[in-house]
Amino acid sequence: MHAARITKEEDLRKAFAIREEVFVKEQNVPLEDEFDQFDALDRICEHILVFYNDQAVGTGRVRFLEDVGKLERICILKPYRSLGLGKVIIKALEEIVERRGAIQVKLHGQTQAEGFLYKTGLPDFL
Repeated sequence: MHAARITKEEDLRKAFAIREEVFVKEQNVPLEDEFDQFDALDRICEHILVFYNDQAVGTGRVRFLEDVGKLERICILKPYRSLGLGKVIIKALEEIVERRGAIQVKLHGQTQAEGFLYKTGLPDFL
């Protein structure tokens, strides 16, 4: 398992498909609420994919607001949960935040995901 920063539209579409499966289909989030103006390959957001056996199975993004990195849209396809992939996503996003020199990190997540987020071993600065 590994994570990779998304640099191509093709990979961004894979991330969108994962988010649609998890948030829209599984959790009934309205499609128009899931995708926003930050879903582009630009300097405001950086997106990652996490792979298991060379298949994209999870994603997340970090959105930058001045010197703050906001971890968002973190999800893993249902059959691949409990494999430690959440830690891989958080670590990859944390590395992006550090590389960009953000001085603060915020985690944006659903209250129902609280258990998942604590299992990931959140970094001390969150």
